[in-house]
Amino acid sequence: MPLKSLEKCRLYGFVDEAYRHGRTYESLAKALCAGGVDIIQLRMKGASTSDIMEAASKIHPITESSGVHLVINDSLDVASQLPNSFVHLGQEDFFDNGYEHLDDLVRSNPKTHLRLGLSTHAPDQAMRAVHAGADYVAIGPVFATPTKPTAVPVTLNYVQWAAKHIRIPWFCIGGINLSNLQAVLEAGAQRICVVSAFLNAIDVEKECDSYRKALDGFFS
Repeated sequence: MPLKSLEKCRLYGFVDEAYRHGRTYESLAKALCAGGVDIIQLRMKGASTSDIMEAASKIHPITESSGVHLVINDSLDVASQLPNSFVHLGQEDFFDNGYEHLDDLVRSNPKTHLRLGLSTHAPDQAMRAVHAGADYVAIGPVFATPTKPTAVPVTLNYVQWAAKHIRIPWFCIGGINLSNLQAVLEAGAQRICVVSAFLNAIDVEKECDSYRKALDGFFS
């Protein structure tokens, strides 16, 4: 199945080791894809490159056959080995490592064919990420989230700013659930990331489908 253009992607899910709860990588990836996500990020904080590669090799065939983009968090080495993949980095992982532009990342790894996503927590970070050549940026955390309990919420003010100023695809992340989704969309968001609400659900596919329908209904 062909991949959607990034501009047409609205729902971004995760296979996060912290929320895997003993389930297989394959079962979570299949549930997310069946539930209607356009993108899946594999996030395994603190894991070895070999462990991330092992998990990614299980997920990648599922995302490819489902027409879903795969993003690898933090690991350039793993992402560079997977066709059609993104690497997602935090501000410190990119700029504090001496990179100023995506071209710098490519020069550091000649095999890299990657697309790049960058986390941002303020307008100046977002503009820097855009100028660095990021393919998309993440905006957040919009609300308090157990995924990053020490992070200060950026609030809907940042979402409203992004709607006016960012011209590349951007995704809201952090504490988004069905009770606040409407407010996020009304603030100007067109794309969302959901972590714990999906992965803590008893039925991951059904939970994803609820968000998919809410998004499709809002933009219909």
